[in-house]
Amino acid sequence: MAESTSAILRRRQVEAQSGLARSTIYLRISQGLFVKPVRLGLRARGWPANEVAALNLARIAGKSDDEIRALVAQLESARTSTLEEVG
Repeated sequence: MAESTSAILRRRQVEAQSGLARSTIYLRISQGLFVKPVRLGLRARGWPANEVAALNLARIAGKSDDEIRALVAQLESARTSTLEEVG
């Protein structure tokens, strides 16, 4: 099932799509190898589907950890520029 580019995935969906366990996702976030979740509410977090897909494609393409870190920085930076365009 294809996700909308603006869809927000919850952790279990991210685990299923990435093949990573919860602990690995958070380890990779701390290493700069996975995007941080966005806040959905007081206790709810999620990940933009397009960002998870981009990271999956980069891994499939065999990108190095340094290239993945650069992609993570680019994806997270794009979040703020998108918000500025909307606001």
